[in-house]
Amino acid sequence: MKYFFLFFFLGINFSPKAAEAFGYNVTKAPADTAVSSEVTLYSNAYAYPKIDAENNWRQISNKGLSHWDNANTFTRTFFYPQITGQIMVGVKLRSPDGDCKLTIQLDNDGKKYNLAINKSSDFTIVPVGFFEIKDVKYHFIEIRGVSKTGANFPDIESLVFSGPAAKDLKYNLSNYRGAVSTHIWYQYPKDEPIAWFYNEVTIPPGVNATNAYYMTNGFSDGYMGIQLNSATERRFIFSVWSNYNTNNPKEIPSDYAITLVKKGTDVFSGEFGNEGSGGHSHLVFDWKQGNTYKMLLGAKPAGDHTIYTAYYFAPEINKWKLIAQWDKTKTGGKLLSGLYSFVENFGANGDDFFKADYGNQWVCTSSGKWIELTRCKLTSTAGPAKHQRYDYGAGVENNKFYMFTGGFKELNDNTFNATYERMANKIAPVIDFSELPNQ
Repeated sequence: MKYFFLFFFLGINFSPKAAEAFGYNVTKAPADTAVSSEVTLYSNAYAYPKIDAENNWRQISNKGLSHWDNANTFTRTFFYPQITGQIMVGVKLRSPDGDCKLTIQLDNDGKKYNLAINKSSDFTIVPVGFFEIKDVKYHFIEIRGVSKTGANFPDIESLVFSGPAAKDLKYNLSNYRGAVSTHIWYQYPKDEPIAWFYNEVTIPPGVNATNAYYMTNGFSDGYMGIQLNSATERRFIFSVWSNYNTNNPKEIPSDYAITLVKKGTDVFSGEFGNEGSGGHSHLVFDWKQGNTYKMLLGAKPAGDHTIYTAYYFAPEINKWKLIAQWDKTKTGGKLLSGLYSFVENFGANGDDFFKADYGNQWVCTSSGKWIELTRCKLTSTAGPAKHQRYDYGAGVENNKFYMFTGGFKELNDNTFNATYERMANKIAPVIDFSELPNQ
């Protein structure tokens, strides 16, 4: 059964006779019709198959999808119903290049609508039909091109949902196309002078999304971790912020400078900006999913400065290696504080899935006492005001903390500032700090 109420509610000028000719029954609409949500493609849709970004049609802009010329490509628009039942779908589009035919389907499974679109210069909401929402989770509407008379398929701006299952519909209202960031903040003794922070990271097999930063050793003055920057490049990274408040490193006065003391073999060093400013270093290294990488961060006072040093231990080389050492001014000679890790998607591929396992966290005091960190709390950039995504979370598995985000697969069941605890391993790292390498 199809329903006319979607078109009536949206103000589309169909007479009952015309609606019946379309195949819509005007006398048996569900009781709950005063619900409608317009879900933009810019914030909620992604294009497939994923190929080189130079194919500019798949650059979904804030005006929606355009330059769609290939019938082998398609889009999926993600949304999160809060109740089961029927949901009605309309597509806001225009087809300036000519007539075309599309198929519309829920979750690439079951009922499929064939849509004939006439040439048009203005955006119009075209009715599609209804689908049955059987589960309260993320779903997607898939749109595929069948044929066209012009150079391109239609420009598509948004989908419009209404009907019973559209009540309290959740979807991304922000301009962020990437997944949200998640953070775990480690609980550590605040009355101990922490000189070293040790952590381990493992990316599970099968998690292979680009534009990923799995940050391991975060602290008040910077961070280090591993990145997946492209299909062909992975990195170990270490950065330290200046205390001078600017997003342009060229504006940092000399007395606020972050100065490189030394760096490892083949490590790149330079400046960074646009998120505060400071010193940046990274090593291109082909780390592997399933392998565990040990990360070590040290802090040493030097008058009003602090010297921060980062090392990594990769099973591929089976020894500690230096990333870089940076001299930060105006710290008052403080040591480490604000210890945390995060999972971040720094690209627009928020439909990919990101996950990291963090295990065996320890700190070492300036007197050489090791203290194991077994508790943490979760925060995220997600929220009803800033970034309306619900596919993120954290927890403990195999006695490691984990975080995940993106992909529209797993749903967050965590409360903000939720606390997690793993069992203590009780075996401190064996590290001779005096023997750590200079390169």
